[in-house]
Amino acid sequence: MIQRLEKLRNILEKETLDGILLSGRPNTFYFTGFTGSTSICLVSREKAYLIVDFRYTTQAKEQVFAGVEVIQHEKGALDVLSSLCSEYGIFNFGLEGNVVSYSEYSKIKEKLTEVKELRNIQNPIDNIRMIKDENELQLITGAVNIADKAFSEILPFIKPGVKEFEVALELEYKMKKLGASGVSFETIVASGPRSALPHGTAGNREIQAGDAIVMDFGAIYKGYCSDMTRTVFMGEPHEKLKEIYNIVLKAQLEALNASAAGITGKELDSVSRNIINNEGYEKCFGHGLGHGVGVEIHEKPGISPKGEEILKPGMVFTVEPGIYVEGFGGVRIEDMVFLTSDGAEIPTKSTKSIIIL
Repeated sequence: MIQRLEKLRNILEKETLDGILLSGRPNTFYFTGFTGSTSICLVSREKAYLIVDFRYTTQAKEQVFAGVEVIQHEKGALDVLSSLCSEYGIFNFGLEGNVVSYSEYSKIKEKLTEVKELRNIQNPIDNIRMIKDENELQLITGAVNIADKAFSEILPFIKPGVKEFEVALELEYKMKKLGASGVSFETIVASGPRSALPHGTAGNREIQAGDAIVMDFGAIYKGYCSDMTRTVFMGEPHEKLKEIYNIVLKAQLEALNASAAGITGKELDSVSRNIINNEGYEKCFGHGLGHGVGVEIHEKPGISPKGEEILKPGMVFTVEPGIYVEGFGGVRIEDMVFLTSDGAEIPTKSTKSIIIL
């Protein structure tokens, strides 16, 4: 974990900065180990400080990695931060530009009167998290296994007349019962014509015979997320839905086989997209093929037509092509990918054969 702080200090050297300010929850957890909801972390060239209030002092001291000192503030975190900057000669800051609001930025400028520069270094910070170590892969695998198990347990629950939100609640209950601390995102259960909504959050619709049912869900396990999607059918589906399912499955399997270090996210996206386009559904696949997953459900790298990053061993991402026909229905199939020097390992184990309930 000390190596993570050293990577931040490498950014300080490269960007000619005196300190980095972390306030977003994902990066605070990743670099310090602290899971509380409020804190400020200052990383300088020599030291790292986590500034918290009374509510979190004990928790922070129990959780932080070696090399991080916990300081409890009495009047305000920025007052402590200002004192540290004066004491250690920190005049140029890097911060998370995608996290810090304009109001927070203004308060920092007002309080830290000796600071000459505040620079957005969100990308270099986030880039560190793209390559997962063995411990991270084990934790993500734990999250994947929980979701896999929950999927197998939810199938007997799905029957005509059951509402989408009831399926979502039951899925979330099962994941937590299996060891998840929470869900990676709001569970998606979309049935019938609503299955054509790529992010169709669970509603009051009752599942009916012939429906396609898209379930997109994930678990959080010890701070790390999983993400998977399966589409099942309530009774015998329309032949066109079967055709769409087989096209999506082919597009997904081909992309999994093509996942390799050295190509870009854009190139991998095109593998699935070309298959779907060639089948005449080019207007029915409007989102990217996938995204990175780690302490956040959406992080780098991007697997999409805009994905210019070169894929490297240690990256973790999803492969989730879909076809969505408005007013009719849709299909999405999604697995997680652990990229290695030899290709792709797929921790998601749930079957992708057509399931007719």
